[in-house]
Amino acid sequence: MLTPQQLIKQLSDTIGKPGILKLSRILKEQSFPLRDIIDITFHPDKAVGFRAVWLLENVFLTDPEGYLDDLLYLISRFKENRNQSCIRHYAKIIMHVTDAKAPESLQLKLKEIDFEPVVEQLFDWMINPKIKVAVKMFAGNALFNLKDKFPWVEEELASQLEFLMRDGGAGMRAGGKKILKEIKK
Repeated sequence: MLTPQQLIKQLSDTIGKPGILKLSRILKEQSFPLRDIIDITFHPDKAVGFRAVWLLENVFLTDPEGYLDDLLYLISRFKENRNQSCIRHYAKIIMHVTDAKAPESLQLKLKEIDFEPVVEQLFDWMINPKIKVAVKMFAGNALFNLKDKFPWVEEELASQLEFLMRDGGAGMRAGGKKILKEIKK
């Protein structure tokens, strides 16, 4: 059974996608606490934090229903993230868990959680010029997914996307068009 310290040691070494997938399987087999992985994503060594969040994404998204009890903890730490390499994965996780196609048990659990801080953080990432386009698109999709829970989000999201698309590159324009098309349905 791996300890958090042993996991940090493994994540301190360069590890590629095959290594992350193998480690994900091992952690799932050992029922390694998701909270410990979440905590390691905030490691002071940014490379360790990045590998931990990559691991978190793989572990969590392969079986989100298996981690319902950890969802509140994940959400509670969401706004604390300052590692630019990690926020992409956090935004992607939120995009997936808020998707209408998410398992019903996950959707029910989400109704118990205050998502206001998450919504604020997603908008902050969208308007921050230093944030990469991929993060903005994951944030935009997550916000779209939350539009029914927060009716004001739809109009604000559309305005933000239109603004960002004016001077944005091809990725921003393509992603923005896709979300705006969904909004107008």
